Amino acid sequence: MTKNTKEELISKNGAKLEKNALTVLQRRYLRKDEKGNVTEKPEELFYRVAENIAQADKIYDKDADTENLIKEFYLSMSSLDFLPNSPTLMNAGRQLQQLSACFVLPIEDSMDSIFETLKNTALIHKSGGGTGFSFSQLRPKMDSVQTTSGVSSGPVSFMQVFNAATEAIKQGGTRRGANMGILRIDHPDILDFIICKDKNDSLNNFNISVAITKEFMDALEDDEDYNLYNPRTKETAGKLNAKEVFNKIVEQAWKNGEPGIVFIDRMNDANPTPKAGTIESTNPCGEQPLLPYESCNLGSINLGHFIKDGDVDWEKFEKTIRTAVHFLDNVIDMNNYPVQKIGETTRSNRKIGLGIMGWADMLMFLGIPYGSHDSLMLAEKIMNFVQSKSHEASEELALKRGAFPNFKQSIYAKGNPVRNATTTTIAPTGTIGIIASASGGVEPIFALVYKRAQCLDNEEMYEVNPYFEKIAKENGFYSNELMDKIVEKGTVRGIKEIPEKIKKIFVTAQDITPEDHIRMQAAFQKFTDNAVSKTVNFPNSATKEDVKKVYILSYKMGCKGVTVYRDGSRDVQVLNLAGKKESAVIAETLQEEKKPRTRPRKTSGFTFLMHTGCGKMYVTINEDERGACEVFTQLGKSGGCTSSQSEAVARLISLALRSGIDQQEVINQLKGIRCPSPTLAEGGAILSCADAVAKALESYAKEKAAPALFAQEISHSEPYAEISQKAAASGGYSSNASNNFSGSCPQCPECGEMLTFAEGCVICRDCGYSKCW
Repeated sequence: MTKNTKEELISKNGAKLEKNALTVLQRRYLRKDEKGNVTEKPEELFYRVAENIAQADKIYDKDADTENLIKEFYLSMSSLDFLPNSPTLMNAGRQLQQLSACFVLPIEDSMDSIFETLKNTALIHKSGGGTGFSFSQLRPKMDSVQTTSGVSSGPVSFMQVFNAATEAIKQGGTRRGANMGILRIDHPDILDFIICKDKNDSLNNFNISVAITKEFMDALEDDEDYNLYNPRTKETAGKLNAKEVFNKIVEQAWKNGEPGIVFIDRMNDANPTPKAGTIESTNPCGEQPLLPYESCNLGSINLGHFIKDGDVDWEKFEKTIRTAVHFLDNVIDMNNYPVQKIGETTRSNRKIGLGIMGWADMLMFLGIPYGSHDSLMLAEKIMNFVQSKSHEASEELALKRGAFPNFKQSIYAKGNPVRNATTTTIAPTGTIGIIASASGGVEPIFALVYKRAQCLDNEEMYEVNPYFEKIAKENGFYSNELMDKIVEKGTVRGIKEIPEKIKKIFVTAQDITPEDHIRMQAAFQKFTDNAVSKTVNFPNSATKEDVKKVYILSYKMGCKGVTVYRDGSRDVQVLNLAGKKESAVIAETLQEEKKPRTRPRKTSGFTFLMHTGCGKMYVTINEDERGACEVFTQLGKSGGCTSSQSEAVARLISLALRSGIDQQEVINQLKGIRCPSPTLAEGGAILSCADAVAKALESYAKEKAAPALFAQEISHSEPYAEISQKAAASGGYSSNASNNFSGSCPQCPECGEMLTFAEGCVICRDCGYSKCW
């Protein structure tokens, strides 16, 4: 394509990008010079990628018309109808040229294999990819090692080695390394694996999942024991009770979302090339089962762009599917694989993973509530269409280019030749979803309205879902007061100003039942070659039994795996709940149920010095004639994130106390909460700032019960005046929060906005920062 033709194409078909999309592109995707200055426009990025990927056609036909193909690929991306995975956008047409997002590497039971895999992991992470491993082949801890006459340290110890290596490598200067660690349910060390992320600062570069077998699920159903197998000897190594092990998985997942589960036998039942190898692991978010040394290129179609006259634009949809399959197959040939064997294995099966994003957007545009029967039926119809048309496109490519090399050993051998062993995957679309201004994957939307602070003049501005804003204005109920209510509640449910028919359409994540999450996942899985990335969200009040029911339902409905997250079950999310929006929700609920008593003009009380992992915390508990009525905390510098969250927690405690909530109930809720920086203090361990407040309240309760004994036992209570004088003399309260607390901060470390949980990661919806739980 000539320079003039290129410039004309770009000038007439520029990308219409939202502010957040531009921010993400500038920070992570666009070319930069040696000084870090951006030297590429978004349109130039899309053209760079289109031009590079189109060149693969010349491998099969030296006279191929790449000019029209470049235009086809460019228009598909610049219109935001289709986007490939991040490494392709970042690296195509640049020196690195590593285009795959996900890899699986084998770990065999030898030091040579373990550290060869570690080396390959470093190469992959450096190039921008994520890795999945099964540690199931490693002998259990305390098993014999003949070469040294010693004993093995077991799989979990080697996971820690991989985690440390990942911490030291930044992916291509743009992405932090991500890993999936999997262990079979019948491995002798399974109980250690299930609890290996019990502490939130453990293995923080890993998502972990238990590989569940059919044998285990049968034993669970019959309430029987099941066999464990030593991978070194292949012999039975004892038995465990299936129900007890399952309950432990459920307990941990309820506690902090880890581990997830994958149904490994089901994945292998759908393995298109069983003679080429067994599936043991998936990529980091679980949607891409792969053979050892296999990689996959993913891409997603933006469903919100395929609505016409109140229905799905099937004609445009089919055309985009065919373009996407052609694009992704070309990626395989243009890819510069970080390890030679990965290139060989990938080309032998030529797996691609075409999926969707903007599902929640499409439902809103069509007036269909997320989770309704109609939404499930449409989900099946949409994915069936993607599946069938992508297979047709793969067959057409096979006629021109030949079937994938392992075709004759595949499950397709008796049918028409196909170019790709798989064509469909539903991946999380965290950053590309931001670029496309689309809802993530097949998830419901997180919120309809956000309130953002403007740094220059400290004003707060509303960021409203554009379709909701349009409907609200057309129907005459838009107002700043209403938007404020929606921010506080996080949902339109229960807001009388909004018509019922509109409330039903605009469904947010907190409105969806866990069972509806599974039904939606199963509807898409029914017509997906690989798997579906989806998080089942639970409210904080959910029980372990609720989690257990969802796990069983996911198995019965044909899912290939499941990840759950209970709101507030991780420290980062607990802190989020103490933020402005959530504080308002809790405060409003308390005001509706119990009107807090008025604070007297004068109160008296105690101040306790509590040593926490974030520095010295001063907890003041004041009382009125009815008992404790308020709590104040001081921690670190005023205005800091940790300090502001502690203040928010104290305000909520004060509101609860004045509303008649039993003080012991408050203690029970806070005591025992852990953070990554516990510390030993006088009287025992302080597990977190919340735990410190609980123990100060507990000390206060002891004082009221037995003042004399309390005076002897508790020596860290100081008059508030003395504390204030000490603080003034030292120039303010010191805090080492920046050193110890950064791993749990709810703010994005790059742009300062709040992080959210989705698809196995924490994601910043503003700048695209993401990290494994």
